[in-house]
Order: sequence, then C-alpha cells, then structure tokens
Amino acid sequence: MHLFEKIFNHQIISRLEDSGTFMVTSHERSWLKTMLEHPASAEAFTTYTLDKLRSILELDQVMDTSPHLIEKARSLEKQVYHPLLPTLRRHIMNKTGIRISYEIKGGRVKTDHLGFPYKLEYSMVKREWYLLWYHTRHHAFMSTRLKHIHAVTAESIKQSTAERILQEIGNTLDSRKSEVVIEIIPMYNEELSRILYAFSSFEKNVEYDLDNDTYLIRVYLLGDEMEYLLSKIRFLGKRVRVNEGDYLKRRMFEASTKALERYGVATATVSEERSS
Repeated sequence: MHLFEKIFNHQIISRLEDSGTFMVTSHERSWLKTMLEHPASAEAFTTYTLDKLRSILELDQVMDTSPHLIEKARSLEKQVYHPLLPTLRRHIMNKTGIRISYEIKGGRVKTDHLGFPYKLEYSMVKREWYLLWYHTRHHAFMSTRLKHIHAVTAESIKQSTAERILQEIGNTLDSRKSEVVIEIIPMYNEELSRILYAFSSFEKNVEYDLDNDTYLIRVYLLGDEMEYLLSKIRFLGKRVRVNEGDYLKRRMFEASTKALERYGVATATVSEERSS
C-alpha cells in the first residue's frame, strides 16, 4: 500500500504540473491575502487580476504578522518588482512585436530596435529580471536586463512571422540545453514533494524505477543555469545524488573535498574511500 501511495502521489503531482495547476494551503492563501494589502500590489497586478484575486480570497483570514515578525537591520536589497513587468507580460501573451531602446556595455543606448519578446526570466544569482527577445534585424536571440531598457512600445507583427520566430527561438534554446540526471536516495522518498519543489523552476521529467524504489529527476537547462541548480543540490544535501552531469559532479566533489580538508580529513583518505 505504501508503494502504491508513492506512485499515485507522483502521478498526481506530475499531472497537476502539466496542466499548470498547483495546490495551495489555507496558510498560503492567508499569506497571499495579507500581501495583496500592500500598496505595491496595485503596481504588480492589473486591476482585473487584483480584483479577481481579492474575490477568490474574500472568505480567507488575513494573517496577523504583528506578534510574529520583527524586521531587523539589513543591507539594501534590489527590488524584485519592476514597472515594465506587466507591460512586457502582455506583449508576450499577445505575441506582439516591440520597438525597444536599451543600454549596452559602456553606457551606450541602442534606440528604436524592432524585436519580438519571448520570455521574462528572473536570475536568482543576480537578483534581477531579464527580457529574452529576438532581434528581427540581426536575427539574434537577445537577453537584456530590465533595468537597462529605456523604452518599449508595441509594434504590429504578422502572426505567421511570430510563429516562425517562436520556432526559431525554440530550436536555438534546445541546441543550448544540457541534461542532468539527479537521483533521490530511496530513504528520502517520503520527501518527494519537497525535493521536487526545490527543482520547480526547471524543465524536468521524473522517472520511477520500481525495481530499485528510486526516483530519477531528469533536468534540462541552459549553461548559465548550472550554478543555480548547483545551489539547489547543495541545499538538499544527502537527499540527492548527481547521476549524470560531469560539471556538477566535479563541482560537488571539489566542494566536498574542501569541506573535509577544513575539518582535518585528508584528501588521500577521501580518494581511498571512493575507490574502495
């Protein structure tokens, strides 16, 4: 029965992910309702979306944070929200072309360049938003920080042209992708939901090996996402192991070796244990 539950739960999670559906707890709903009361929510959402969220959460309780949260002195952080986010999201959703002016290295500004917006991406390492877009004149796939965009306006584009560009971008990204296989150590299978959540921002497939009672997470990512994936693997610690992915294996071995040396375990001893 225990094995059946694990397989069944994995199937449910996979189907929910494929359909774009996710589950939320009453605590999360309460937290969201509380956050929507912040003045910044009016900038982060359109009026329609904000009204719809408030309507859905009407019967939920607002979280009382006063007795639980105390904000201590901290260093200045970058703002996660950017004013261009709603505008660019609409252009991407509507498959609209854009006319963009943006800053490049050295402070020079490129003005009125025609393009097609593909995706908004947030870098967890640099803590800022990027616009991935196609430069129609240079036929190049671009990545521009939102803080470097000076102006952007909608530009009409034929639907056939938009579909062709999307296909070209898809082919370009597929050619740059790497594949990494991460194994969940069987004794931590009960933490499957938590482990999958750690990899939720990556494109992935999950396989279950019935004979060995082992889950394999096949992650597809671009080269510049390796460091972020590495941070997730380190966070999960002994719960997971990299099965395929030479770069990640090497980085994990280097980090582990340095940690052991710091605590007085010789590298030679580590090598002997690995070969035995």
